[in-house]
Amino acid sequence: MAFKDLPLDARPREKLMARGAAALADAELLALLLRTGVAGSNVLQLAQQLLERFGGLSGLLHTAPDDLKEVKGMGGSAKRSELMAVLELARRAMGERLKERTVFDSPEAVKQYLQLHIGSRPHEVFAVLFLDVQHRLLTLEELFRGTLTQTSVYPREVVTRALHHKAAAVVLAHNHPSGSIEPSRADESLTQTLRAALALVDVRVLDHVIVSPGQSFSMAERGLI
Repeated sequence: MAFKDLPLDARPREKLMARGAAALADAELLALLLRTGVAGSNVLQLAQQLLERFGGLSGLLHTAPDDLKEVKGMGGSAKRSELMAVLELARRAMGERLKERTVFDSPEAVKQYLQLHIGSRPHEVFAVLFLDVQHRLLTLEELFRGTLTQTSVYPREVVTRALHHKAAAVVLAHNHPSGSIEPSRADESLTQTLRAALALVDVRVLDHVIVSPGQSFSMAERGLI
């Protein structure tokens, strides 16, 4: 069932135009992207099913394309590509915000930005936010993959990239595919190793953030840096 088949007062598009986007529920906003439902479920029901399955909008935005394939009605590429486009727009919007403001002014935006970039990866990814002298974002780079230890993350490479970007500070980040965001002893040891290496070239480590879908842990906030 498409929007035109819904009762007039249940059509998200008309509701949005009459009352504004803020008046719409999450399922209604998602339904605008999906546009059509599937056999046995109208578009609003399909939207609600997706939200329930993946734990709300945050979980859905962190969902991998292959996971969406398993949902009836999402096997085709059109709907999945549109959701992935929204995810990329969210990444870019947050990136622009961090380039305009110091990371200290928006710590939650930093966490959300990192969650959107690496939180849903099925494997561990180590990334670095390179910052200018005012602690605004220069760029984000994913530098290493796989189990993260002092032997798999090379301090020399992190230092080289910091110098390349003329960074004054960095925020280290990696994901935990297991879902737990508590740092391991190896995480803490790696952080100290990188702090020492970067200090030799006058680059400060402001934080090390661990993310998983919908969750984040800041070592700085916990007093570990």
